[in-house]
Amino acid sequence: MQTPRRADVSRQTLETRVRIALSLDGEGRSRIDTGIGFFDHMLDQLARHGQFDLEVEAQGDLHIDAHHTVEDVGITLGQALREALGDKKGLCRFGHAYVPLDEALARAVVDLSGRPGLVFVAEFARERIGAFDVELVREFFQALVNHAAITLHLDCLRGLNAHHQVEAMFKAFARALRMAVRLDAQAADVVPSTKGQL
Repeated sequence: MQTPRRADVSRQTLETRVRIALSLDGEGRSRIDTGIGFFDHMLDQLARHGQFDLEVEAQGDLHIDAHHTVEDVGITLGQALREALGDKKGLCRFGHAYVPLDEALARAVVDLSGRPGLVFVAEFARERIGAFDVELVREFFQALVNHAAITLHLDCLRGLNAHHQVEAMFKAFARALRMAVRLDAQAADVVPSTKGQL
């Protein structure tokens, strides 16, 4: 019987308190509360399109700005993902997706490599979506990649509306990650690497 691929991780600093519960074999259910409406919407997309069950509770110094909260959610989610992946036996390991949202088009390619690496290419149509600073999109993914120890190439190929661009990128990452974490029934006891570990 397969061990549940779940993790429950908390992080507390002088700037933030974050708790994340993640199940890789979920149904796309989410309960998100970071105090940042647009960011909550993006994390909901991640759960829904990745078919992960995700709970995120975060309190941060939003009276300063959203940076610490967004980054620390990325750190904690990365830690939860790494823990939930376990020994990585039987993983498909690689995933990719193209996702359009109206005029915007995003591409994500994931390798559960055990090595953190981010290539992020996006020119957003504007600097803010409501009160949300779009430069925090990269900060979130950099933090996640560093602490999950995965490789991610994430590109916004085109778009005229910043909301559409960012949402397409989150959805593309979700779909690519969903593909990468799938279990390969033909290699259930094999770590997908010639090194024997990831």
